Amino acid sequence: MAKENYSKYQQNVIKRYYENRDTIGLQRAQELVTELYLAEGKKRQKVWDTLVKNLEKMGVPPKQIAHLREQDNPELVAKLISEKI
Repeated sequence: MAKENYSKYQQNVIKRYYENRDTIGLQRAQELVTELYLAEGKKRQKVWDTLVKNLEKMGVPPKQIAHLREQDNPELVAKLISEKI
């Protein structure tokens, strides 16, 4: 995709998105922890699936992610995320 295809405004929006990608991912992980506190049953499993993908993007080791999921404790995930801040 060439820059000519985007207006100057669109180029700036794209640039700011990639500059703030880490912050956006961290905020999304925090939102998912909140959802995890409230979710039950199948919904909880779906939130976990999304949270796992987000944690992988944040660079959390797969072994640690597996442990967190096994414990199924949102407080542990919240503590991990707060350490990443």
